[in-house]
Amino acid sequence: MNVLGIIPARYASSRFPGKPLVDIAGKSMIQRVYEQAAKCLDLTDVMVATDDDRIFDHVTQFGGKAIMTSHHHQSGTDRCAEVAAIHTDYDVIINIQGDEPYIEPEQISKLAACFAAPDVQIATLIKRIKNEHELHNPNSPKVVVNKLNEAVYFSRSALPHIRGEEQQNWLEFYTYFKHIGIYAYRADILQQITKLEVSALERAEALEQLRWIENGYRIKVAETEFETYAVDTPADLELLP
Repeated sequence: MNVLGIIPARYASSRFPGKPLVDIAGKSMIQRVYEQAAKCLDLTDVMVATDDDRIFDHVTQFGGKAIMTSHHHQSGTDRCAEVAAIHTDYDVIINIQGDEPYIEPEQISKLAACFAAPDVQIATLIKRIKNEHELHNPNSPKVVVNKLNEAVYFSRSALPHIRGEEQQNWLEFYTYFKHIGIYAYRADILQQITKLEVSALERAEALEQLRWIENGYRIKVAETEFETYAVDTPADLELLP
């Protein structure tokens, strides 16, 4: 099975312009993500997909592979689909977030392993929630999972609602999971889902994966114990380990 890791990276972030090139302890963020992904032995190859010459040139300068993509993509998924349409010799595409400089190679391997089952269409990671703040933080999407280890629903709210119990006690009554934002797709499924119209659930929660579920696609989940450290704003740099 040929697996391509793609790191979408754009310069014009509204909350943190130039984020992929920010220095983190002597290396750019995009270089750190690339080097962590390259350690994963389950990836056949790794590429940065960007719409900016500065990022493209930087990646090639440190010895990485980069490809220029359209300025018009609305999501990293769309950017991955453009690359996958050109590089058609890959069975599975893994969309690796470009703002998580310390992503663990084992997390990528867990996603790749999901596709040993031939019926898996899409896969993503989840992590058990262990504190109340995380459970009720709308910036940390939650995942409801069925007994087949598939995502039933994603929400910015804590689901399910524990009837008759105070919210601060909900973790005592149910195992909640948060979503870790890395996706993998079979190459043909990736092309299909990027042609779907924005759905009502996606619009309500601002979570693109709900578009896939609403259209009948199944999302396999794998549980990770590793914490992720995403950099969304300059202030997040201070929180990195």
